[in-house]
Amino acid sequence: MSILAWIVLGLIAGFIASKLVNRSGGNLVLDLVLGVVGAFVGGFLFTEFGARGVDGLNLYSILVATIGAVVVLFIYHALARRRTL
Repeated sequence: MSILAWIVLGLIAGFIASKLVNRSGGNLVLDLVLGVVGAFVGGFLFTEFGARGVDGLNLYSILVATIGAVVVLFIYHALARRRTL
């Protein structure tokens, strides 16, 4: 899959994950960037557990990337919250 497709998929997944994880309306741009990272993480995690990873711009890949983005955003927000306490 091309880098541009990963970025588009990550932006979509980041937006969805941002709405699921960050309900307070935080920094959407940061959440989108972390969504791109989450797309890579989701593809890696699914491949490691024996499932099909991200394989194009389709609904299954958006689901995989969104799960990865939720994981990344959850970890980021947990660490950011701990840093402010």
